[in-house]
Amino acid sequence: MLARAEEELGFNLFDRVKGKLVPTPEANGLFSHALAVYDSVDRLRHVAENLRTAEQGGIRIAATPAFGIDLLPRAIASYRQEHDRIVFRVETLHHDEICRALLESRIDFGLAFEPILPAGVVGEFIARGNFVALTPSGMDFGSKRALGIEDLAVHPFIKLDGRGPLGRLLSNYMESGTVEIKPVAYAETYHVAKSLVSHGMGVTIIDNITALSGNDDRVRVWPLDPPLNFRVSILRVDKTRLSIVCRNFVSHLQTQIVKFLGQSERQPAGRRKTG
Repeated sequence: MLARAEEELGFNLFDRVKGKLVPTPEANGLFSHALAVYDSVDRLRHVAENLRTAEQGGIRIAATPAFGIDLLPRAIASYRQEHDRIVFRVETLHHDEICRALLESRIDFGLAFEPILPAGVVGEFIARGNFVALTPSGMDFGSKRALGIEDLAVHPFIKLDGRGPLGRLLSNYMESGTVEIKPVAYAETYHVAKSLVSHGMGVTIIDNITALSGNDDRVRVWPLDPPLNFRVSILRVDKTRLSIVCRNFVSHLQTQIVKFLGQSERQPAGRRKTG
């Protein structure tokens, strides 16, 4: 078999040295390309399996962690009250992981903030959120109904990681001000920052989806002055259409997001909403 392979290739794959087979330089070069081929075949099988299971019905979603705590479970639960035969598969992933899952056909669509999209992935705007200030409930700001950077800078500040799309947006906002903030802690996820505030460690600025998620009377949500908005988008593979069942749920999800974010507009500043 080896001799036949070498005959077809037109060069030796191994040298016979003292009864042993020693790979030739040509064999080593061919091997590296063969590994790439095997990886591609394995990826193809993986994608085919994901496409096959997708045809069995259900909705496969990946969302950034902020959506997974409260908003997305709430939307799924309310949707299944009228569509109890739909089976959901939900993942919480970071932004780049959502895009990778889409390209591998592991999910039907993603839900993310301010998406920066790679080739092959497109976004559909469905809602607009805003950043808010978050403080311990007992912290007094007098008659203020909104807080600015200068109000927060005099208190211990919890800074959010600036690597994600929202983090970069917030970092640019804070750096544009004239007041220097000296953080006492850094948090990679927004819910960790919120938890630190709830334990009295300091103040922070986070998205209002995180701020409104869960029930914690130990924190207060304040409008940010000047305001800072962000986009919420549905992510999908380019040049493809979502299934009817996915489109129906996306429509429901959009309604739930707008309703969820509307809580911050209905409640007076400085009062936290229980959602």
